[in-house]
Amino acid sequence: MNRNMMVLIFTFIIGIILMSGCVDEADTSGVSSDTTDMVVAVSVLPQAEFVEKIAGDNVEVIVVVPPGADPHSYEPTPGQLKDLSDAKMYAMVGSGLTIEDMMIDKIADLNPDMMVIDCSEGIALKEMEAHDHEEETDGDHHEEESGDVHDDGAEEHDHDHENGLDPHIWTSPANVKIMVETIYEGLVELDPENESVYLENKDAYLAELDALDEDIKATLSDKEGSSFMVYHPAWGYFADHYGLTEVAVEIEGKEPSVKGMQNVIDEANEKGIKVIFVQSGFSTVSAQTIANEIGGEVVEVDPLAKDYIDNLAKVAEAFEKGLA
Repeated sequence: MNRNMMVLIFTFIIGIILMSGCVDEADTSGVSSDTTDMVVAVSVLPQAEFVEKIAGDNVEVIVVVPPGADPHSYEPTPGQLKDLSDAKMYAMVGSGLTIEDMMIDKIADLNPDMMVIDCSEGIALKEMEAHDHEEETDGDHHEEESGDVHDDGAEEHDHDHENGLDPHIWTSPANVKIMVETIYEGLVELDPENESVYLENKDAYLAELDALDEDIKATLSDKEGSSFMVYHPAWGYFADHYGLTEVAVEIEGKEPSVKGMQNVIDEANEKGIKVIFVQSGFSTVSAQTIANEIGGEVVEVDPLAKDYIDNLAKVAEAFEKGLA
């Protein structure tokens, strides 16, 4: 390599270094860097839509529970905890979601200046439905405790809903409107300069939720008092809002015993239920067994999809076909 070529290469490298220094300096000024976006953390994907609908491009949203994961048993990675240390606000579901109960103290230690808002404020929390199909004798109960009925996997989600409350508040559009108001107030407190933008966006999204509510009411018209069967009881607030009855196979993270399974089958036959609704991340073995016994089918619905408006409309259509 001749001397002239070496000089050219050296000059090129120095130029790159100087340009990198200029970029770094510009980034720290907060003029045009994406890293200057306000970071807002949420627990589940539907909340990400709520925040983004209000704040638009003014925030970067971190979702703690990734797609396909179970919010009742998921544990954040060290990388996620590090990301949370940069968040200005954490919008908790606040209704007893297991992951929040497990990690909120740790997050507070990592990021003591972060604003934490409770999206369940103003929402009447409902208790989980009792095991109506688990009317067992003392002998049955002891048999379960000894492990003769349940396998090891049956206790997988035993810590779910240990406070007795149903955490799935977002399955009702009426509840989501309250959650959106709470998120809006938090964003305005953090970023008052954009209050008018947030207000306009919030009102537009509330109008979308009102339209969704009316569409679902039309879809489920003349179905009040009907029952639908689910594996995991995630749709209690939806059922209450639209005058339906949710019949759950799994309660408090436990599959039914042999006798309980038969009672579920009897109840399904008695009510004419032919569809068992399941969600991603939960075993479908029991649901498929029941479906086989009643001559029905298993249908998947997702309470954790990010595209909340379109997803809930599709869920309503699925429920309408599976109502008895």
